[in-house]
Amino acid sequence: MEKALAAWLLLAAASPASMVSPTDVIKVAVEQVARVAEDADLGRPVAAERRRLEIRRIADNLFDFQEMARRSLARHWTERTAEQREEFVRLFTDLLERVYFGKLENYSAERTVYVGETVDGDYATVRSKILTGRKGELPIEYRLHLVGSRWVVYDVLIDGMSFVSTYRAQFNRVIQTSSYDDLVQKLRLKELENAAPERNVRKP
Repeated sequence: MEKALAAWLLLAAASPASMVSPTDVIKVAVEQVARVAEDADLGRPVAAERRRLEIRRIADNLFDFQEMARRSLARHWTERTAEQREEFVRLFTDLLERVYFGKLENYSAERTVYVGETVDGDYATVRSKILTGRKGELPIEYRLHLVGSRWVVYDVLIDGMSFVSTYRAQFNRVIQTSSYDDLVQKLRLKELENAAPERNVRKP
């Protein structure tokens, strides 16, 4: 707990002259997710909204959602209006938060090992693995870039599968076989489905 707090304070105080490493950025986020997953109070149904907000705070500090959304739409991004892009980023953010943090929370009790870091100008890669018991391991690779003086994630590879590449293929398939509007409608429905349990919990 003290280690995670110290790392967070280091991030908050970071400046271009004393930039936190890409690995430290990932470590802080992963430790914060573990604390949320292990927090008994946040695990109660009545705390669902507070838990969601805490996850959103961690995600906003870790991910460049607009860049991930742009890469996932690929050439279809340039065809969108500013309003369409804004809505797509919001829907994509909701989807990615639930998928990524859901996977990470499943392994919150396991040990994360950081294998290495590569920095090439404004881009970096952080390689890690989660030790899952019985000598099993789950490789997770983070790809980051600099936005101002901050390292933020623009893609995650879990066991070699890229989030951006996977969603790009899925989104392109829907657009090609149907339309962009159909893709957005599917994402809206998914957002509503995910939000329904939280709304039901908050009912008196």
